[in-house]
Amino acid sequence: YVISTLELMVAEDYMIVYLNGATPRRRMPGLGWMKKCYQMIDRRLRKNLKSFIIVHPSWFIRTILAVTRPFISSKFSSKIQYVNTLAELREMIPMEYVHIPDSIVK
Repeated sequence: YVISTLELMVAEDYMIVYLNGATPRRRMPGLGWMKKCYQMIDRRLRKNLKSFIIVHPSWFIRTILAVTRPFISSKFSSKIQYVNTLAELREMIPMEYVHIPDSIVK
């Protein structure tokens, strides 16, 4: 769903914000799922992605990304950014178009 939606929406540069806060470990994406998503992303979408921001990264997410780094292009890896607080996120991007669920804010 996300990939097909991006293909329709993205004509210019874009960024993805992944809100990881309040996500139980059993519901976090696994290594296989992340690999499948990466392989599904068209070259044009990978090229136009300016940053992939992970808010409230857990040790599990950091570990998965560290393990997959050798298999992902260095250009894509350099686009991954970790943000520990919503205040940091506000400094990076305009928040008027971002909806953050109450569970994440808490």
